[in-house]
Amino acid sequence: MIKGSTYCLRNFESFFNLSSILGATLKHSRRKMSHAGPLDSIPKVDIDKAGIFKYILLKVYNKNDQEASVTIVRGYAHCNYHSDIYDEVQEKLSPLECEVLGGGRISHDSDFKRIKIYGYSQGYGKADHEVTAKIIKDSYPKYTITISDEGY
Repeated sequence: MIKGSTYCLRNFESFFNLSSILGATLKHSRRKMSHAGPLDSIPKVDIDKAGIFKYILLKVYNKNDQEASVTIVRGYAHCNYHSDIYDEVQEKLSPLECEVLGGGRISHDSDFKRIKIYGYSQGYGKADHEVTAKIIKDSYPKYTITISDEGY
């Protein structure tokens, strides 16, 4: 009987030792995932359903881990200036950091499934429309996406 009790006690100790090791590993994994987690949950594209409006291309990252980042596109007709879009996005994504990579305009024709990316931002400069087009194409795969360096 004592031999059996000793065996159970050792297994019991082994279980708690193992669970504390696993617990520490899980906590460490959660910490690692939390860096990418918030970035992964950010929609890559948030633009108005139709119309002509200004847009900005942004790099979003955690202040404590600038290596992990995501590039997103935001464009809204209710924003008169590119900086208004930035202010709105920064407020929504806080405490994450946002860096504007440039801006332009989007013409979104949802009836004919066409998006035209063109122009520039006077305040932020011209966004890389090729990058913007690729990001938008991932979110709107059935659309025809065109870019132009002409127009404001």
